[in-house]
Parts: sequence; structure tokens; C-alpha cells
Amino acid sequence: MSSGADLFVVCKQCGSEVSPYITECPYCGHRLRRRAPKLPRVHGPGAATEPRRGLGSLLGRRARRRSAARASRSRESSRWETVRPNATIALVFASCAVWVATRAEPELLGHMIIGPELAVRGGSVFLVGGLHGDWWRLFTAQFAYSEGGGGGVYAFVAILATGLFGWLLERRHGPAVVLALFLGAGATGALVADAVYTLPFVVGANAGALALLAAWAAPDLLALRDASHYEGDLLGAGAFAALLLAIPFVRPEASWLAGLTGGVLGLLVGVGLDRPRRSSS
Repeated sequence: MSSGADLFVVCKQCGSEVSPYITECPYCGHRLRRRAPKLPRVHGPGAATEPRRGLGSLLGRRARRRSAARASRSRESSRWETVRPNATIALVFASCAVWVATRAEPELLGHMIIGPELAVRGGSVFLVGGLHGDWWRLFTAQFAYSEGGGGGVYAFVAILATGLFGWLLERRHGPAVVLALFLGAGATGALVADAVYTLPFVVGANAGALALLAAWAAPDLLALRDASHYEGDLLGAGAFAALLLAIPFVRPEASWLAGLTGGVLGLLVGVGLDRPRRSSS
């Protein structure tokens, strides 16, 4: 009779091939053995044990688990994903409405933007810059764009970036974050430009658009640094960011300093918003 490790045994009486784990032949009833062989336990002495792994393998497993956890979190649905992006719609609608209004009433543009103005003192005419006490220009300047073909291209790029990345960020964190970041980054950028330049020129939403873009891309940039999974299109976001940063060199009314300030502020906010999820991994 064969050993217990064989696939079958041969009955000596009828010559049939039967299982090695039975005591009687099912065909002729001949007794094959007194008792069935014992099966090895899974965690018993005869079971194969997993060899010990070194520190490198342990760290590799931990890194894979962190990557898998981060990938599963990225696939988790947020409660804002199924809600209409009302904040982003309001920002885009306000920008388009101001565009139409300033084309119908060109004088309105001068009361909304931050730029040099003519002043007469002591019979002399000269330029003065700053807010001129009109604090609301910190916010209205983000919705106003200068006339001319170049101003239309600037408005199209800034409004498109605001709508796209505002919508993506609102799906992740909700409307309050989008509104606070857009208006706050734009106002902060305008204040920085007003503090640095004697005759500041701040027009358009390059600061707010860059803030929304950077806040949305921050988690993916952190994942790229850690060589872990991310789902965002960083190449597309980088192309938009490069275009927004290059516009001030073509359109002087768009402040590069305000845009850079907005981008840095958005990046910091994006990292802060992603920290709770990273700490839970």
C-alpha cells in the first residue's frame, strides 16, 4: 500500500484505485487499513512555516500598505461629489456678469481695479497708486478685466481655470473652502502687490485661480513625492499654472506677484487640508 502522500492506493482484492484517506474499499468492501491516516495541521509542527523576513521586507510591506490605503482613500466618495458646485458657478457667473457690465459701462472698470490714477495737487497732475481708501477693490479687482483682445484671452484663461479647479476642489472640500480661498488669496495677493510697488496694477483673478489650482494639486504633489498612487492630472494642472504665471509678462495689468502669492497660499491650504487624511494612514 502506498504512503499517505500518494494521490490514491490500489485495493489488493479488486484492483480499484481509491483514496488513501478511507479504511474500506467502496467497490468490494475490502478493509484497506485499521484507521485513516492523520492529516497534518495547518499550524502544527509539520506545517510549513513562513521564513522570517528582514527589515527591508518589513518596510516594503508597510510602504505597500500605506500606498494601498491612500489609493482606497482616493477612491472614497466625498459627500460633496454629488452636490452641485454652487460656489464655483457663482464665481464664474460673477466674472462673466462683470465682463458684460464693464463693456457696457467702461467707467465702471476704473472703480473696481487697483491701478494708477491721475491726481491734481497744487496745479500739477501726477499718478497716484494704491487702494485710495477703496478697500472693496481688493475683491472686485478679481472679477474685472481690461478691454482689448489680450484682456479677453486673460479673462478666458483665468475664468476657465477658476471653473475647472474650483469645481474639482469643491467636490473634495465643499463650497466654503472654494469661496474663502478664492477671495482670500486674491485679496492677499493684491495687498502684497500694493505693499511692494509704488504704482501697483492688480486686475483679474490670476491669484484666485492659481490658489484653487495649487490647493487641488497639493495632495497629488505629496503623493508624487512619496512615490505613491495618485489619480490627478498633474501635467494638465502644470500647464494651466505655467499659463497663468506667464500671462503677466504679456498683459501688464495682471500682477505676477499677486499670482505667485495666491499660488503659494493655495499650496499651503491644500497641504493643511490633506494633513488629517495623511495622518490617519
